[in-house]
Formats: sequence, structure tokens, C-alpha cells
Amino acid sequence: MIRRTLAPRPDWQHKVEALGLVWHSVDGRPYWDESACYSFTAAEVRALEAATADLYEMFLAAGQRVIDTPDMMAAFGIPELARAAIRDSWDAEPPALNYGRFDLGYDGKGPPKLFEFNCDTPTSLIEAAVVQWAWKEECFPGSGQWNDLHDALVAKWRDLAPLLPEILHFAHVADDAGEDTITTTYLRDTAAEAGVASEAILIDDLGWDAARRCFVDLDERQMRAIFKLYPWEWLVGEAFGANLIESLPATLWIEPVWKMIWSNKAILAVLWDMYPGHPNLLGASLSVPPGDAIAKPLLAREGANVSMRKGGAVVAETGGDYGEEGYVYQEIFALPETAPGVFPVLGSWVVDGVPAGLGIREDGLITGNTARFVPHIVEG
Repeated sequence: MIRRTLAPRPDWQHKVEALGLVWHSVDGRPYWDESACYSFTAAEVRALEAATADLYEMFLAAGQRVIDTPDMMAAFGIPELARAAIRDSWDAEPPALNYGRFDLGYDGKGPPKLFEFNCDTPTSLIEAAVVQWAWKEECFPGSGQWNDLHDALVAKWRDLAPLLPEILHFAHVADDAGEDTITTTYLRDTAAEAGVASEAILIDDLGWDAARRCFVDLDERQMRAIFKLYPWEWLVGEAFGANLIESLPATLWIEPVWKMIWSNKAILAVLWDMYPGHPNLLGASLSVPPGDAIAKPLLAREGANVSMRKGGAVVAETGGDYGEEGYVYQEIFALPETAPGVFPVLGSWVVDGVPAGLGIREDGLITGNTARFVPHIVEG
């Protein structure tokens, strides 16, 4: 795994905007950063693929452990009103993309290490699936890239199509940056390519018909299937949370409510308890360890409220509004410093449990919402 310094294309902003990446810069600095790329060998990619496949299998077993242990969802901070629905959904296996991004630490020498699994509302999707592929085709046409993500999404929608109603609604928030809007639009495009008809709606425009006991769109039509780029823990906390749980038998939500187990960082402690010493895991606990550790809120996003403690002192931390739900404490992995102050985190994607591609973000010791996305190639 080698970081290469490059000259960005003179018109890179226009090119990535044309592909939908309208949030390519933040505060005057590139978010999409093609002044560098990472070069992997085929053997390194195989190692990442194998680790990703193994992690997915472990998540299946850990999810079953949570389902089978009566008190464990309480330890996760999952509201009582959602617990039976989660168990029912896990057992029923409703139609789902079942996509997500494993965030990994990797130095090209030892085994990849799991930081967390973003599997409810994973972002950096269009960057990984589309933008870096177009960049590779223009700048390194003779090189490879670990990137089956777009084709895998289309293929999974094609599998789901016979199980969906006439219209699938895609719901998201109206974000100023456009990331949620464009990410959802991209997923609609992959569904359309598979023959799935859809309509867009804002989360705030979801309506509840008290007489019919169902969600309706702005035309008062019952919404029988909804893809949402909105966290489950936020959904069940809304005023309509109880209505949502009530209507689950008549409404297909993609992704399903059981994702509240996997997207909760308490699952890291369950994994370590089940697979202590596994080469792809870092030690994790819900209680404060005596030594060095990373403290992560169970439900935080974009690296918020994370702190790194070494030798009894905080050496890095981020602010935010999370943490009341509790923390998980994870062993520290020494990320490679591939340039001064630059530490890469690898996002290994899965679609329906199958490894599908790679996206890389660079930041300081804690990867936050100002991290840069850097493309990759495969050589040798």
C-alpha cells in the first residue's frame, strides 16, 4: 500500500460535479482529493476482501447473539418499543440491499483491523462507486481498481425488484451540502437501472394517515416501501416512532430495522467477546479499560465525540452532541502516517454481504467530517 503524490486535473471540480459530487470542497479545501492516490497490489486487495468477508460472517453471528440474549438490546440503548420489531425483522429477513462500509485500519503489512461498520446510512458511496472509477479511467487507464460497487448495487436491486410494490419511495433530509440528496439520487439511479420505479420524498414530508394507520406521501398515497437515508435511532425517536413500529408489517423499510444492532458500536464489544484475539478485530469493551483506548459513543456519526487516550492523557478528541447513549472502548490501532499528519482509513464496501469495493479517507488521528476522500488503483 503506497501513497503517491499527483498533480490534480486542471478542471477536476467540473468533472466531479458532472458525476454528482457537488460537495467536492469544504471551507475552500478539497474533500475529493486527487493530489494523491493509493496503489495496492492484487495480494493486498485479496487480503482486504478476505477480511471483509470474514467480518461479515462474524457480524451475522454477533447479531444472532444479540437477538438470543434478552438483556443485550438494553445494553445497546435500543428503545423498548423497537426491540420486538428488531427480533421479528431479524428472523423474517425482509428484502434489503444489505449494503454497508467496514472502516478498517491497514498498513499493508499486518491484517486489516475493524474500526466499525457503517451499515444503516453509509455515505461516501458515489465517491467510491463512480467518481474514483471515472478518475482511474482517465488518469490510470492501464491500472485496476477494486470497485464492483455500482454493478453490485444494480444486481441487488434487480433481485429485489419482484418483491417490491409498484413504487419505491426514497426518503432523505434536505441537506445544504447536497450529500444526502445526491447519495439518495444515486441509489435511485441504480434502482432505475434495475427496473425499479421510484419517487423521492423528504423525511419531513412523510405523512401518517391515522384512519388508515399507514404512512402516506404528499399525494396521500400509501407508502408500501421506503428506502431511507436516515438513521433508525432517529426514526424511532421521532414523534411518529410508535406509528412506524406499528406499521412495519405493512411497510417495507430499506434498510430493515434490525440494522439498529449492527450500526450500534456496542456490537464491537460483542464481537470481541465472541472472537477474542481474532486478527481482524481490536479489543473492545463497554467498560472503561485500565490502559490506552479509543472512546466512541455508541451512536455517534462522522467521528464526533471520539477521544484517544494514551498513558492516562487525552492525545486527540473531537466535539459533538453524542455520548449520552454510552460508549464503547476500543484498542488503539497505529494507523500508518503516509504523509505528515495524514492517516488513511479504508472503507471496504459490501452489498448483500459480498465484498464490493474500496474507498479511502484521510484525516488526522481521528477520522471526522473534514476527512478527505482519496482514490486508489491496483497495480501488480
